[in-house]
Amino acid sequence: MILGFVIALSVGFLCITVGLLIWLKQKLSLLHSYHYKHVEKDDIPTYTRLVGIGLILIGTGICITGFFNLFYLAYWWIPLLIGFVSGLTVLYIAQKKYNGSVLG
Repeated sequence: MILGFVIALSVGFLCITVGLLIWLKQKLSLLHSYHYKHVEKDDIPTYTRLVGIGLILIGTGICITGFFNLFYLAYWWIPLLIGFVSGLTVLYIAQKKYNGSVLG
């Protein structure tokens, strides 16, 4: 239980940190080049904001899952599902709108 909590928090904070770096510092180098090769130069701030928010949502869901794993063993999957679905939706919208396709 404690190990799962520590792992979930570590992975969650890693996702949040990478999301913040992409969003606030516009570090496109943290992404593979095919994710942003068709993004226009003027759209980079908006694109990095959306990608960062998507990763932050996923990381937040993972962190909350760690807490749920400690106290509500039967419901640990709910914040994970909400975080992943909302984060992946934002990432999908950003990729489709600014890169032209999801896979490159």
